[in-house]
Amino acid sequence: MDIAHNDAPWAEWEHLLRRALSAAVSLSDDQLLLIRDLQGRSFRPREPAPGVVPRIGAVLIALYPDAADLRLLLTVRSNQVASHRGEVSLPGGATDPDDDGPAATALRECAEELGIAPDAVTVLGTLMPIYIPPSNFRITPVVGLLRTLPHLTINHHEVDRVITVTLRELLDPASVVVERWTLHGHEVLVPYFAIAGYKVWGATALILSEFIARMRIVRIAYNAEAS
Repeated sequence: MDIAHNDAPWAEWEHLLRRALSAAVSLSDDQLLLIRDLQGRSFRPREPAPGVVPRIGAVLIALYPDAADLRLLLTVRSNQVASHRGEVSLPGGATDPDDDGPAATALRECAEELGIAPDAVTVLGTLMPIYIPPSNFRITPVVGLLRTLPHLTINHHEVDRVITVTLRELLDPASVVVERWTLHGHEVLVPYFAIAGYKVWGATALILSEFIARMRIVRIAYNAEAS
C-alpha cells in the first residue's frame, strides 16, 4: 500500500523516514543507548556465547500520523509472558517457519498483539539486528507506517497496555535519562527514554536510539539542503 501524500502535514516526516532507512550510515557506540559499566565500557554482549544458537525474531516500529507529527506505538508487556515482564517493548516476537522474512514476523506479531492488520502497514525498511541475552533472541527491527491508527484489539495475555510517543519527543535529547542501577550484581549506567511515566531501556532503548540517530543525521542534511 502506497501511503505517500505530499500535501499531508506529516509528509516531511515520511520523507525523512525513507531517507533515514535507505541511507548508508555508520553509527558509533556513543550514538546508541548502551548499558555501560562505571568505566564507560559496554556491558551488553553483542553476540551469544560460543555454541549458543539464538532464536530469531522481529519487532515492529509502527508509526502513524498525529497532526504534523508521527507517533510511535509501544507496548507494556504483561505479567503473564515468559520474559521481560512489565517492561516496555515494541510489538514483535519469534519467527515462525512460514514467515517470509523479518517483516512478515513483525507484522504477524503486531496483528496478534494489537489487532493491526498486516496490510494496513507499509514497510519502509529495517534496522540492524540486535542480540538480546536474557531471552537469547536475535531481533530485526522493522519500520512500518500506517495511514491512520486503527482500533486496537489488545491481546492482554501478552500486552498490559499501549503507550505512545511522537518522533519530535524522541528526537529531544531531554527524553534520555541515565541512571546508576545494579544489574546481575554489577553497578552499571543505564540510559533510557522517559516516555509516559515509563523507563524504556534495554533492547528497546537500543533499537530506538539507532532509529533516532539515523533520523537526526538525515534531518541535519535535509535542513542544510533547504537553507
